[in-house]
Amino acid sequence: MPAMPPPIADERAGLKEYLAAQQYAFHAIAYGLTDEQARSTPSVSALSIGGLIKHVTQCQQGWMERVAAAPELCERDKRPMADQAQEYGDQFVMRDDETLADILAAFERQNAETIRLVETVDLAAAVPVPPGVPWFPQDVPAWSVRWVLFHLIEELARHAGQGDVIRESIDGATLYELLAGLEGWPATEWLTPFTPAAG
Repeated sequence: MPAMPPPIADERAGLKEYLAAQQYAFHAIAYGLTDEQARSTPSVSALSIGGLIKHVTQCQQGWMERVAAAPELCERDKRPMADQAQEYGDQFVMRDDETLADILAAFERQNAETIRLVETVDLAAAVPVPPGVPWFPQDVPAWSVRWVLFHLIEELARHAGQGDVIRESIDGATLYELLAGLEGWPATEWLTPFTPAAG
């Protein structure tokens, strides 16, 4: 996949391609990492690459459940806030019994479901704002699906940026050399594709 989305013909194509580009960034960020590296927290943050990918998988799932259930609340948002908060905390941690390959596979399944909904859903449909969530507005009854998808692009981009810093803290690799290694770009005098260490 190229480093940038292709030209777009309309709003739906733009939402789809920009979501796909942000999803793909996490494959580059994780490229060549061992499970131990993906679990590590090498920066001042408590976040790991594996934990971030778990979070963006769950983040997409939650928003897409809201989109699919609209105009009703999804089942996830009917649960007590304490239950939701406990699940939320686990999203950011790659446990010892989890592998990067399994986390990426779950991420890719959710990516496909997200793109499927982008291709088919009514962008103007109303998505109810879950009540009692402190970071959601209390004076807005619903968002549009369009708003949700723009927000999801924002979420993925924000966390991809965090992932860039964490990855560089692990082994010095940066996004374009990771993309170059992942996709087999030719080496140039100004860009050397990343090569994973021999296992």
